Amino acid sequence: MSLEQQQAILTIALFAAFADGENNDQEREQIRALAQSLAKEKGLALIPKIYQEVLLKKINLEEVSTSLTEAEYRKLAYEMAVCVCDADGMTTASERAFLSELAKLLQLDQSVTVAANENAESVAALTSSVAPMSQQDKDVNELDTPILSTTPIPLEADVDRSILKSSILNGALELLPQSWASMAIIPLQIKMVYSIGRGYGYELDQGHIRELMATIGVGLTSQYLEQFGRKLLGGLFGGVAGGFGKQLGKATTSIAFSFATTYALGQVAKSYYSGGRVMNASLLRESFQKILEPAKKLQSQYIPQIQQRASNLDMSEIMNVVRGV
Repeated sequence: MSLEQQQAILTIALFAAFADGENNDQEREQIRALAQSLAKEKGLALIPKIYQEVLLKKINLEEVSTSLTEAEYRKLAYEMAVCVCDADGMTTASERAFLSELAKLLQLDQSVTVAANENAESVAALTSSVAPMSQQDKDVNELDTPILSTTPIPLEADVDRSILKSSILNGALELLPQSWASMAIIPLQIKMVYSIGRGYGYELDQGHIRELMATIGVGLTSQYLEQFGRKLLGGLFGGVAGGFGKQLGKATTSIAFSFATTYALGQVAKSYYSGGRVMNASLLRESFQKILEPAKKLQSQYIPQIQQRASNLDMSEIMNVVRGV
């Protein structure tokens, strides 16, 4: 895959990120920071420029779409756009209109678009099985969640083992070339936080958990975009980089970051709920950043386990893990 093709697919993914027109300032800042980070790591100075041009609507979606002439890249671009739109667990009317237009511009057969939509929706729907539905119009500092007095407090070592297990699984998911794989990371993170909170006596819902993750700095759309961008620029999609097996070891050390994100999220959640939810937004963000860097170093110790976990994962197993089967 050429640099121009990579940039075209990434541009379409950014179009998808802004398709609902409802991104708040926090989400836009997370996407902007992602563009800066990828540019620095991959040496692609054009990425921040692409972000700005998409945000300001200075790039024409039709021109970008028609620049992808190979069928496999047009299919990949559409799959990624679908996953970006579904990353937050739902697809709005404006996002559906965008995807319909994109499919026409990419000249994709209906069989391709239907399969992509069904796969993404199946994974996105998993979120509803890991925590109760969201309470509306409340933020992380206002949720009055009841204490479950009959729930025994878990041993800290047990919580740490659970966080590590989730981190290894999410690190493995990021190594898979299938478009649905990275989408499963967010439901698994929500499930992890739900389990931690419940263990310390709090019955959480999706709204609370999503607000907690956003407050910490773990965005839903921006996180998926980062996973996708690293996969794309790291050459991990199908035969583009010479095959999944040949690239697995390299990919583990160069692009997998979900281990660290999940680990830091889990540790902050443990501190937050075990301490009675007294940490404010600023302290939550500061704690996450302090843990994130050591977590990235810790990841290197678990490369063999991440590789092993990635070698035998498939969609059915992920579905069962998320559902707790």
